[in-house]
Amino acid sequence: MKAVVCQNWGLPDTLTVQDLPDPQAGPGQVVIDVKAAGVNFPDVLIIQGKYQFKPELPFVPGSEVAGVVRSVADDVTTFKAGDRVIAFTSTGGFGQQLLAPVQALAPMPPGMDFETAAAITLTYGTSHHAVVDRAALKAGEIMLVLGAAGGVGLAAIEIGKALGARIIACASTDEKLEVCKAHGADVLINYSKEDLREAIKAATGGKGPDVIYDPVGGEYSEPAFRSIAWRGRYLVVGFANGEIPKLPLNLTLLKGASLVGVFWGEFVKREPKANLAGMRQLIGWLQEGKIKPHISGRYKLEETAQALMDMAARKVTGKVVILPG
Repeated sequence: MKAVVCQNWGLPDTLTVQDLPDPQAGPGQVVIDVKAAGVNFPDVLIIQGKYQFKPELPFVPGSEVAGVVRSVADDVTTFKAGDRVIAFTSTGGFGQQLLAPVQALAPMPPGMDFETAAAITLTYGTSHHAVVDRAALKAGEIMLVLGAAGGVGLAAIEIGKALGARIIACASTDEKLEVCKAHGADVLINYSKEDLREAIKAATGGKGPDVIYDPVGGEYSEPAFRSIAWRGRYLVVGFANGEIPKLPLNLTLLKGASLVGVFWGEFVKREPKANLAGMRQLIGWLQEGKIKPHISGRYKLEETAQALMDMAARKVTGKVVILPG
């Protein structure tokens, strides 16, 4: 099989496409023919050795896959060859085949296509954990989303609307904001043109947002946090900007506000039943048309490095997927 290989820590252009032996299922394992693989910002960090965990070199990056079961180990009874599945693993996704533990698999819902299935796990899982579980966003509340046109940002917008909240989307270009509007955002703020604090004040009548969803970090985190409502919840989702902000803790006191960490990968490990319940709710919303992954780009396996460079340069809206062929 062909796969993208990370031989040494580095930027996406150091990745190579190689011929590797077809994987064989050992005890508790399943081999999947990959039909589509989701690209996520953590993939950019993992290949540079900058993520929360470091795989052993060399490795195949990619964690979010949809495909068809090729073979299963003798002790696997929950899946069989020919089953359409979604898999979430730490590595191995950017290849024509994936070897995965059976507990990493979920059946694809009837009628779902492979691209959608490969685009829902991490971004929507992260945003559901953040918005529903960690922030407990309620109908009628206001949620501000920074970096709103990215994968997790658009997912947060849709989840917030499904819960009945009012959504303020913030992004760096008018084109990105149009995508946010199409996915349900009520108010649009271009923070490359507008003063963020003044725009938030105008959009909320001076009250401020009840929840702030921040997957970006950097220079906009502090002005957003200074604008938060009384008893507001500030969701620390990630640092796509590359800069970890240093927020003055006196602001939490003055606003009675909470800083809330969001680490979906660890949540999946520690609370698998809660994660499964969240995914069931997401699948229900998908079938009802309340959420719909926005797939803005499709890349061949040989173009994986370019997909990751586009992700790193923040040129991506919503999700992009690799189609191994």
